[in-house]
Amino acid sequence: MKKKQLYIETKINCDFERLWDYTQNPKLHQQWDLRFSEISYLKKEKETDPQLFRYSTKIGFGLEVNGLGESVGTKTKTNGESTSVLKFSSDNKISIIKEGSGYWKYIPENDGIQFLTGYDYDTRWGVFGKAIDKVVFRPLMIWATAVSFDCLKKWLEDEIVPSQSLKNLLTVVLSQFVLATIWIYQGIVPKLLFQDSGELDILKSANLFQGYETSVLTTIGVVEILFGVILIFKWSKGLHYINIIALLLLGIGALFSDFFVYTLPFNPFSLNVAMICLSVISILNIDSMPKSKNCITKQKI
Repeated sequence: MKKKQLYIETKINCDFERLWDYTQNPKLHQQWDLRFSEISYLKKEKETDPQLFRYSTKIGFGLEVNGLGESVGTKTKTNGESTSVLKFSSDNKISIIKEGSGYWKYIPENDGIQFLTGYDYDTRWGVFGKAIDKVVFRPLMIWATAVSFDCLKKWLEDEIVPSQSLKNLLTVVLSQFVLATIWIYQGIVPKLLFQDSGELDILKSANLFQGYETSVLTTIGVVEILFGVILIFKWSKGLHYINIIALLLLGIGALFSDFFVYTLPFNPFSLNVAMICLSVISILNIDSMPKSKNCITKQKI
């Protein structure tokens, strides 16, 4: 079965020359493209020679993947549409990509430039490499390219430099991951596994669910777990407003049910304030972080 080419598309409201410079200039390109840590042009022997470039990507633990690329050529139509074609390869044995090719296309429109890319590659490591590519690496590359395109868009349209956009992304991801961990923990440990740790007594003292406290506590635990899982996979302001409201209601409920819990270490007040602040931090950063969903990742047939 033939692999589908990776495809990412966005529209950027800027002039053609500026977009061309930010995508073709290595010093600018490496700032917004998550796929590369460094890009540098190699010196041409002749002016008519294809432009060669080296790229490197840091993958952590002191490891770095290096490769060689070649700008094959650029084609411009009479309507201003331009296409830049390139090839790339890596002799690095830890690189899953052996060689590949792709293109960047710039289509001028009344409200900006339609900017898109299509590329594909061959993998190493035989059947194992193909499996890793299909399950992990290819989806990661689609996500990274789409986030990079949106990072570029925010840079050109909103003057948010890529380093700041990526910090905003990291801030939201870490905040939501911590919130998700807390909600899942609170749902599993005190509500499902150890119901006699105090939360059941708080619910009984409220006198709202006489005889059904255990079932209600279990239901609340499942809801908290589900909410935590959603926080891992979905980024939206709405979830954080729900989080803030839920924490305020739970805090008020605990206050009226058993005021004594507010005198304990790590009580509902200290925990809820911290969790609410994490949501406020996410709300302040979520609009200025790059998102893959802002790009089209499936080519129109």
